[in-house]
Amino acid sequence: MGTSSWVALGRTSLRTLDAVLASLASFARAVRREPVLPLTGLVLLFDIGTLLFEPERGGWEVALGGRALLIACWVALAFRRRWPVPVAAAILVCGAAFFPLSAVDGATPLACFMVAVYTVARAGRPAAVITLFVTAMLAIGYAEFVLADDRGKREVDNMAIALIGGWLLSAIAFGHAMRVRRAYLNETEQRVRAAERERDVRARQSATEERLRLARELHDVLGHNISLINVQAAAALHRSTKRPGQTEELVAALEFVRDASKEALRELRATLGVLRQVDEDAPTAPAPAGLERLGELADRAAATGLDVRVDTSGAPPVVPPQISLAAYRIVQESLTNVTRHAGAEGAAITVDYAPGELRVTVEDDGRGAADAPEGSGIAGMRERARALGGELTARTTATGFRVAARLPLPRRSEGVAPAGER
Repeated sequence: MGTSSWVALGRTSLRTLDAVLASLASFARAVRREPVLPLTGLVLLFDIGTLLFEPERGGWEVALGGRALLIACWVALAFRRRWPVPVAAAILVCGAAFFPLSAVDGATPLACFMVAVYTVARAGRPAAVITLFVTAMLAIGYAEFVLADDRGKREVDNMAIALIGGWLLSAIAFGHAMRVRRAYLNETEQRVRAAERERDVRARQSATEERLRLARELHDVLGHNISLINVQAAAALHRSTKRPGQTEELVAALEFVRDASKEALRELRATLGVLRQVDEDAPTAPAPAGLERLGELADRAAATGLDVRVDTSGAPPVVPPQISLAAYRIVQESLTNVTRHAGAEGAAITVDYAPGELRVTVEDDGRGAADAPEGSGIAGMRERARALGGELTARTTATGFRVAARLPLPRRSEGVAPAGER
């Protein structure tokens, strides 16, 4: 043989060895999944070997029939998952026909029947399990009390009947236990999957809420000052082209643009500073502004030519920072809308410290925000109020436009005292 022939032979041998190893691995996996089938097969081989050396009743024809019944019992188990009840009934019939034909007791029919009954119990068929068990015990009793006496067959003693009944009950109990375990595992898996889905939904919802909050915060931080910058820049441009001699007004407008842009950058830095904090105890919202700065807010709006009045009523309590910031942002956004959309000459800001709540109202004498675009911030103001348990209304009145917000305040019984009692 040449070198090429030896190489080809070696390759063929390796492929054959790989196929054998793959078959053995597949058989090992099958044994792990269904260990009862190989064990039942060993019992079958033992029974057939025993029958070869034991006398038979009725000659070899009858003996071959008995062996065929043994093989039929074992082969039927291959279909037990698809048709559990018919397979169990067929094995019971084969076993009942086998014992009268054989001179020895074969364990294969009983072993196969136990596996079949176990499968029926695991499938959750209690009526079929009871019927099969009762039928099997009646058949064994018939073999003992009728065949043994009338035809001289071998006798099945009482101990054997008790053992067979106990084995069958054990197989039934084990099948039921496996069914309960499988149901428990399925339920646990479903719960885990439901918890994972709920966790994913919550995570997406939290991320969405956080994006909305950040968008709202950035809108409020930048929108107001940039709107004022836009108004003053347009006014400065108009004055420089129409009335070039009025340098003082032009300088005042440019100074306002400078101050407003500086304020916008300051608040933007404060917001970004909060976003950069990774500590769990870090604040989730910046607090660069609050009710104490309403005067500055009114002054900046007045610098654009708007007549702004601020009225406060009630005894100011200790207002939580998030409530104070929300009230400030609502007033800020309302003044931004007045400046950009309303064409008003004046605006009135009212802050009322009522028992248990803070009421903030902004009214103008313009044409209202009915023609304002979607980005006018009214939806964002409503979201701010709802997030704190309050409410906000925005509507056109006979004299202009009115924004009214109600924000809950902690009561004195909760440990918050008015400012005068601290």
